[in-house]
Amino acid sequence: MKKISINHIKDIYNRELKYLKDGILNSKNPYHFFSLSTSFDNVPESRMVVMRYFSVSPLQIFFNADFRSPKVKQLITNTNCTALFYDNIRKMQLRFKCEAVIHYRNKLSKLKWDQTLLQSRKCYMGDYTPSEMTDDWEPNIPNEYSKKDPDRDVSEIGYNNFVVMELLAHSVDILELHHDGHIRFKVEDNNFFFIAP
Repeated sequence: MKKISINHIKDIYNRELKYLKDGILNSKNPYHFFSLSTSFDNVPESRMVVMRYFSVSPLQIFFNADFRSPKVKQLITNTNCTALFYDNIRKMQLRFKCEAVIHYRNKLSKLKWDQTLLQSRKCYMGDYTPSEMTDDWEPNIPNEYSKKDPDRDVSEIGYNNFVVMELLAHSVDILELHHDGHIRFKVEDNNFFFIAP
């Protein structure tokens, strides 16, 4: 039977932090996307989001969202959430327990908005609230910009709906799958704990 040491799981942890950093801009990295789970009326809800930034110290995950969306409303009510990353090729799962901080019309949201491409800005210019029921198919992009990007000045109306979501991770549960015995551990406050898979 193989022997796994604390140093071994620390190496796994540091390796995965590097993969997460690579996932910020590398859309081919499975960690570029993650599943965000929130709670609404004690019922869990999950959806995929795009990671926009990752910080190691403190451990933070960032993504952009529409302020009107259900996930933002849910995180206003209950800031506790989970971020789940999975790499199907390497058989790695990372599950972060987080507290959400909503950056709306503040210094950080303005900085990130100014860096947002016009083709992405138009996604925040729709008349409908994300997840709102409609009578017919609705792309929720102003008709005049379905085939082209808006001018920068016009696109500024989208800033009213733009938020940067910061997830402050309190702990991470890491699972590495192996046919001869999975490796699972938890990292919390820079302490490492083995967990039974």
